[in-house]
Amino acid sequence: MTTAGIPRWLAPCFQEYDLEQLNPEEHSDLILERTLAYGDQRALRWLWQRYRRDRVRAWVKRDGLRRLPWRRYTLWCVLLDLPRASHPRDEEQRIWPH
Repeated sequence: MTTAGIPRWLAPCFQEYDLEQLNPEEHSDLILERTLAYGDQRALRWLWQRYRRDRVRAWVKRDGLRRLPWRRYTLWCVLLDLPRASHPRDEEQRIWPH
């Protein structure tokens, strides 16, 4: 654990950041984004314990569309029972029509 309480095994999710400099409250948006996008089961268990379901759900609803990869955003909307936004690309820009 870092002095702020972030597990060191989360480092792969934050490769361009100094893990020791991250504060779980001050940098919660970044931590939520990276862990929801790239975290494994262990990372997600830590995230649920640290931020609780309501806070994670509120973040996905507010920022998920802009900050998560489309597939992860869609997955979290399903798992958190949130309405999913339509795909950000227009239909005519899609390579695959489905």
